[in-house]
Amino acid sequence: MEVWNYANLWEAVASATPDRPALIHGERVVDWAQFDARANALAAHLVEAGLTRQSKVAAYLYNAPEYLETYFAAFKAGLVPFNTNYRYSGDELVYLFDNADAEAVVFHASFAETAASVRDRLPKVKTWIAVAEDGHPAPDWAVDYETVAGAGASRFEASWGRSADDLLFMYTGGTTGMPKGVMWRQEDLFKGLGGGANLLLGLPPLETCAEAGARAKANAENGVEQAITIPVAPLMHATGQFISFGQLVAGGAIATLPQRKFDPALLFDEVERLGVSGLIIVGLAFAAPMLECLEANPGRWTLPSLKRIISSGTMWSAENKQGLLKHLPHVMLMDSLGSSEALGLASSASGGGAAAATAKFTAGPNAAVFTEDGRRVEPGSGERGLVAVGGNVPLGYYKDEEKSAKTFRVFEGKRWSVPGDWATVEADGAITLLGRGSQVINTGGEKVFPEEVEEALKRFPGVRDAAVVGLPDPRFGERICAVVDFAGAEPPGLADLQGHVKQHLADYKVPRDLVFAPVVRAPNGKLDYKGVRAQAQEALGAKA
Repeated sequence: MEVWNYANLWEAVASATPDRPALIHGERVVDWAQFDARANALAAHLVEAGLTRQSKVAAYLYNAPEYLETYFAAFKAGLVPFNTNYRYSGDELVYLFDNADAEAVVFHASFAETAASVRDRLPKVKTWIAVAEDGHPAPDWAVDYETVAGAGASRFEASWGRSADDLLFMYTGGTTGMPKGVMWRQEDLFKGLGGGANLLLGLPPLETCAEAGARAKANAENGVEQAITIPVAPLMHATGQFISFGQLVAGGAIATLPQRKFDPALLFDEVERLGVSGLIIVGLAFAAPMLECLEANPGRWTLPSLKRIISSGTMWSAENKQGLLKHLPHVMLMDSLGSSEALGLASSASGGGAAAATAKFTAGPNAAVFTEDGRRVEPGSGERGLVAVGGNVPLGYYKDEEKSAKTFRVFEGKRWSVPGDWATVEADGAITLLGRGSQVINTGGEKVFPEEVEEALKRFPGVRDAAVVGLPDPRFGERICAVVDFAGAEPPGLADLQGHVKQHLADYKVPRDLVFAPVVRAPNGKLDYKGVRAQAQEALGAKA
């Protein structure tokens, strides 16, 4: 039986195309042979440090080659890599590393001060490995990453071997509660991502791990141009990380942006310089400034190499897509509905100058919409239900049986992942996404999904971004407050925006309070509703 493990897959590609780029970071290029050798050396160090089968390894890193090298090393050694939100404070880091049972932490040296402040509270950690940066050398209490990885090594496999059951943790949440670790078996993750298939590249599913190498070698020998993808979104987010995994399996290269703050002009310069074919973003947090940059610099970039922009994890408006296609009519915009614990819920594609409607998706092959009591929502019924996906799904949340039982449910005698997205099913089978149930606002007994109000607000001229939250109300329980980032010269009044929203939605969905401010988002581009609510309450004072 084939062992679907990412170490086996990437090793096959490295063996077949050793001289092709694997990782690119500015002027630095790591070819596939170096990627493999550096990960071997790091894997050996982790085992020598005392880590054993399925020990946990934290990636406390910005986007950089070291991120994917760390994961490759963990896969080789039969360890469990997991993501870390690099904006976390000391207490949040302690919670995360303790919850994950971390035994190794790989971190950028600019985080050394925060890491040093929590070291004595994390006795399970056996080795701290620092990636030195300009102005930030590795601290004396940590191992220097480059000293280890830079030495390189031949193929490494621990005494306990590798398995398709080896895990990866994807920590998610934190905006509505404490982070929770989604437990993915590598085989389930690989197959959930299409089993090596890539519709955009015209690639079918793989039959064996060795076939990944054979395919990459054939492409290189036949002069097929290598696909280079930039995860603009952080690799700590499932969208950037999982899609990057798929591009590497296909023999592509992953380019990361050297600058830490997102600058669309620098992004477009890099796309042009490298001949990048794909971008990975998370909705309007990236797409809005990208469009503004193109509008402000007409004709500066034509980006002929760019073929696709992929987004997941948040709403991406039709208006923004249409604007991007005006400048980049040759690009396909892929909008995926999914989450860290549910891959392939639904998708939509925009191209040829035409943008798909906001929140309208085609259901994935293993997806369905169920009512809370487990009935399938009938197409065209108007009934609301929860989007679910079956097939290859996670085992659950690490050390949290209660949350696992709420998300991973049995309908029709089959196990489904139900992350909490509400939707209706149109007569033609298309899914209209309403929003995440955990954020629903109950105002006077009516349930309002923030996402639908946010999308209506974004259609108002000059509105750059918007977030909607519920604030306490003595009469209605909650009232709707809009936080709006306005880019125009003269901001509208509350009545102007209310009138605009009424053109699209029912009266009870209209905001009753308005705050003008940059919208609080997490580094991955998702709305931080907890932060937005605090932002609104502070701005409105006693009224909130």
